[in-house]
Amino acid sequence: MSLEDPLKDAELLVRSRHPLLLLETDDRARVRSLLRHLADRMELPLFRWTRARGLVRLDQDGSIYETKEAEKALRHVGSSDVPALYFFEGLEAKLPGSALFQSKLAEALDRLEELRGAIIHAGPALELPASLASRASSVPLPGPSREELRELLTRVIRDLNRKQHVKVELSRTELGRLLDQLQGLTMMEAEKIVTRAILEDGRLGAEDLRHVAEHKRRIIEREGLLEYYPAEDSMARVAGMDTFKEWLRKRSALVEDPEGAREFGLDFPRGVLLTGVPGCGKSLCARAVATEWGLPLLRLDPASLYNRYIGETEKNLSRAMTLAEEMAPVVLWIDEVEKAFSSGGGSEDGGVSRRILGTFLNWMQERRAPVFLLATANQVDQLPAELLRKGRFDEIFFVDLPDAETRAEILRIHLENRNRDPAEIDLQRLAAATEGFSGAELEQVVVSALYAAFADGTPFSTELLAREASETRPLSVTARERVQELRRWASDRTVSAG
Repeated sequence: MSLEDPLKDAELLVRSRHPLLLLETDDRARVRSLLRHLADRMELPLFRWTRARGLVRLDQDGSIYETKEAEKALRHVGSSDVPALYFFEGLEAKLPGSALFQSKLAEALDRLEELRGAIIHAGPALELPASLASRASSVPLPGPSREELRELLTRVIRDLNRKQHVKVELSRTELGRLLDQLQGLTMMEAEKIVTRAILEDGRLGAEDLRHVAEHKRRIIEREGLLEYYPAEDSMARVAGMDTFKEWLRKRSALVEDPEGAREFGLDFPRGVLLTGVPGCGKSLCARAVATEWGLPLLRLDPASLYNRYIGETEKNLSRAMTLAEEMAPVVLWIDEVEKAFSSGGGSEDGGVSRRILGTFLNWMQERRAPVFLLATANQVDQLPAELLRKGRFDEIFFVDLPDAETRAEILRIHLENRNRDPAEIDLQRLAAATEGFSGAELEQVVVSALYAAFADGTPFSTELLAREASETRPLSVTARERVQELRRWASDRTVSAG
């Protein structure tokens, strides 16, 4: 989103006598740009206060005498007869402790309310006393738009070209992906990372996408709510699931060319729910989708949300959703979603489950950012009906136990992953001997056979694999009733992924 919408919001608030604006962003460069536009638009002087310099009018030299102390700066604001905008940096350090500061701030707000001016704060949330909180208005400031990032990229290349020749070796698709990767960063962060990538070798190419991805990974890990997964698996490494693969293929062009898709009348896909028998590849699909579409993958572990303090769990979920939107376009993977939104949650957890379900459903309905939600569930019957109703997800897929052909393909993949030649193994014989095995159980057959061969010094062979398979009791046997129940539930509620 460009600055136009928050600019309109801020102007309307100031004109309607809201004297304290809180900008929800840490992007200082973007804040300064917004405030300059706001001051020009309203024909008001713009002042900036810092503890180092005091109050400084941005179109003049020098600072106002004796305003380095915040209380004295506010006293100046409170005694002024001129409507103006005041950008105070560092207010969070003064609140909520100082009674004198609160008093001077209240007096300044009284005066600005009369004059139709405002004090603006950007950055960490302010802990305002009730008397001041009622006078504060929040103005969300979204991250830079694709167009702003495109202009930034052009400017950086132009400036560096004055010092050295810069080779730009990006196709139209690769340029689009670079812009997608830069979204979620501040303008300053984006400029630094692009400049560094160019200066390293004098060129900007497809390989520089990894620099951006690594930078975003560090941002995500700092929050502690989402995990970043690098692109590793592709759908070529996922056996079976032909229906699901075809569904994804039809949407790949939209992900690669979102602007063209919007012109064609298509919206970014909302997401899917993968349910089915445990161990059949649902988690593998989450990682593979991100790789196939060339998007970052963020994983939300429901256990990371819960906090013993009242209201913190809901805040954690809201922050995780906001972070995903800031990083968009992205694949957001919620593993075992039933752990967060089980229909059994109620009075026994103080109503936390119901509250976070409400927060999550509202986000699913209202989000506009290109976040593809991929939720996986082993016990889908425990999910509340509100989450499963039509429109929440684009589709609900059921992942069943693999058939014989798919079992042979899974065994081939795991043999190749461990540097074994599948041509030396009778895959058809093993596929027949492993009916009812999940993908995870087939992998363990290969791993167990390798351990046995290494420990005993015997050849790795079809016979050894068959012996390990015969000694395994798959989930389809040990939990037969549960698997049958899952299939009954899915029969008329889901689409088969196979």
